[in-house]
Amino acid sequence: QLRLAESGGGLVQPGESLRLSCAASGFTLEDYAIGWFRQAPGKEREGVSCIGRRGGFTNYADSVKGRFTITRDNAKNTVYLQMNSLKPEDTAVYYCAAGTFYYCSGRYDYDTWGRGTQVTVSS
Repeated sequence: QLRLAESGGGLVQPGESLRLSCAASGFTLEDYAIGWFRQAPGKEREGVSCIGRRGGFTNYADSVKGRFTITRDNAKNTVYLQMNSLKPEDTAVYYCAAGTFYYCSGRYDYDTWGRGTQVTVSS
C-alpha cells in the first residue's frame, strides 16, 4: 500500500524556520513527482512547491520563492520542505502528494496524499 506521512509542523514565530518531511512507504519516492500543498482555514488547497522525478526539476509558488526549498533524500525515501523566514500567512495544514508524471502538475493530478501537518506562524 502506498503511503505518505508528513511531519515537522509546529508553532513558530514570524521569521523562524521549520523543515517538513514527507516519508514514503510502499513505493520508491524517487520514481514519483512530489508536491507540497497547503490549505488554510476557509481557503482552497494551493500548491507550494514540487520536485520532479529524479529531482531534476523544482518549482515554487511566488509567495514562497526565496524562502522555501524542496529537496529529496533518496536513501531515506523522503522529501523535505525547508521553510525559512516564515510569515503568519504561511499558517496552514501542509500536505505532500505523489504523482507518476515526470515534472510537476496541478493538485488534481496527484493520486497519493498524506494526512497533513499543521504549521502555525504566530507571535
